[in-house]
Amino acid sequence: MSSVPAGWYKDPADTSTQRYWDGEGWLGKAIPADAVPPDGPPAAEPEPVVEPSVSPVTPQAAPPGMQPPPGAQPPPGWMQPPPPPPPGWAPQPPPPPGWQPPPGMQPPPGWQPPPGAQPPPGWQPPPPGTQPPPGWQPPLGTQPPPGWQPPPGWQPMAGAPPMGAYPYPYPFPMPEARPHGMALAGLGKRLTARLIDIVAVLLLNAVVNGYFVYLYLQDFMPIFRNIMDQTAAGSSVPMAQQGTPRMQTLTVAIVIIATLLWLAYEAPAISNSGQTLGKRIMGIKVVPVEKTGQLGFARAFTRWARLGMWTLFWSCGVGVVIQFLYALSPVFDPRLRQAWHDKAAATVVVDVPAGGVPPTIKPGGSR
Repeated sequence: MSSVPAGWYKDPADTSTQRYWDGEGWLGKAIPADAVPPDGPPAAEPEPVVEPSVSPVTPQAAPPGMQPPPGAQPPPGWMQPPPPPPPGWAPQPPPPPGWQPPPGMQPPPGWQPPPGAQPPPGWQPPPPGTQPPPGWQPPLGTQPPPGWQPPPGWQPMAGAPPMGAYPYPYPFPMPEARPHGMALAGLGKRLTARLIDIVAVLLLNAVVNGYFVYLYLQDFMPIFRNIMDQTAAGSSVPMAQQGTPRMQTLTVAIVIIATLLWLAYEAPAISNSGQTLGKRIMGIKVVPVEKTGQLGFARAFTRWARLGMWTLFWSCGVGVVIQFLYALSPVFDPRLRQAWHDKAAATVVVDVPAGGVPPTIKPGGSR
């Protein structure tokens, strides 16, 4: 309660007017300071009458937290209030001038730039007839607009494949594959390693199969001398002679032993270390496509069998031809240089870097 009695006083906010003080607050409108105030407080002003306006019924959202009681039907037009924003949420500021989305980021379907969006300050469209710099290539997977044609005189980058060689609109050189970060073994190294392995297997056969070859020659040499004598006597067509039954048995035994010696020489070595003697000398290694660990005997046997099992068909000549094609098959795969037996076992042949084969980095950065 104020100590100032009720009455008319000059308005502190405007000393040229006076207002009525009821002991607690100002009442009514201000009147000029030199006017004769009425006795007592000013008359109460009537409240303005608001005429109701007719407007179409629109759905109104219920106040926050208000829900209809169980079993009750909401009135026509009632809407569920939207959920409140999470704690600490605030409207996000607009991007800075000149901001561009990261490369490869695509807007959602149906997105359109906001009205009035402008390019960054200083941006100018390229003048008509502008040509890209020499050697420029579009990003991978970029598609030209319908009806696009390369400009007159345009030449692809040196080493790029011809148009249509890949399902992309522009020719570009394919990067060299590096399985597990290692370079692929060259075809010359692989051929040299195979020749060294052939010599090693022949030496094993000379030790293990030498006795059986000696027995075979004992039966073969009389037949050979007889044919030479007939030729020297003037016979135009020497009479062919059949080999002895022991020769036929020895032929089968020699071929089977040679096949098993090749298997014993190559499969365990590829299974454990990925290197035979020839590959170790040439510094190359067989590794799985998906890892750099040991290949395992099953896959090493699969890789060898596609090439080595044809040794059993040497007698008819078919095995030698097919093995030659298998040895030549890396030429048909310029991407990974996989031979047909590599494709069967899902392996690749790589150069061994200094310090050995590094471990493969798994997704997520773990090893």
